Amino acid sequence: MKETTAVGNIPKPGDVVITKVGFADNEGSKIRPALILFEELGNVIIAGITTNLRMKGIPITKSEGAAQDSVIKMNFVFTITNDSILKTVFSLSGEKIEMVLEELHNKLDALKV
Repeated sequence: MKETTAVGNIPKPGDVVITKVGFADNEGSKIRPALILFEELGNVIIAGITTNLRMKGIPITKSEGAAQDSVIKMNFVFTITNDSILKTVFSLSGEKIEMVLEELHNKLDALKV
């Protein structure tokens, strides 16, 4: 698994990256893994990743490229800037991307009136 620096590069959907994530109270940040959902004009929409396997989400394993077995938290989606991304670690398989799309679709379906 080759790590590449993402700073200055536009991330692509499906990339798992290491990024600086600001705390909700705006008092500092933490280095965390995240999944790139999409990027537009320097704004990067990501889903957080946790190693807490009891959390609800899409599992990713060490054999897929994760440092530890983890969960993509589809209920933890937010925006960062491109320069917050420290490095790209790996890209999800097509099968996992389909799972992400399905979960996003299910969550956004609630917007239908």
